[in-house]
Amino acid sequence: MQITRFCPSIISPKAADVIEVLEALGFERRHQKGGINDKNVTSTTMKNADGFSVIVVQSDQLPQDMTSIQMNVRDFDEAYELLESKGFKNVQGDKITETSSSKSTMMASPSGFTITVTEHIRK
Repeated sequence: MQITRFCPSIISPKAADVIEVLEALGFERRHQKGGINDKNVTSTTMKNADGFSVIVVQSDQLPQDMTSIQMNVRDFDEAYELLESKGFKNVQGDKITETSSSKSTMMASPSGFTITVTEHIRK
């Protein structure tokens, strides 16, 4: 399985506040994607001068912040099957979020930590 990115992700109903703290720590906004899942969900990728990345996701569906690991891969199905074989469950049931540029879902481990698996569609 080829992993192209592995970094922390913060999912928050108050993403602007999280972004403000990260900017104070030296992170800059690099990429933003909105309208995910036809809801008010926006993903902002931030990076600092040393190359560290963190992804901040605005989601009004959560009562408080949640952390996850963002794992970008070349083959979504391969990563999904590997995580399932290790006992991970899709937090959306059987749903996979698909947009014109990506395919993703959050997977929860038996002990409770989560990995958001994403394959960016290359054109």
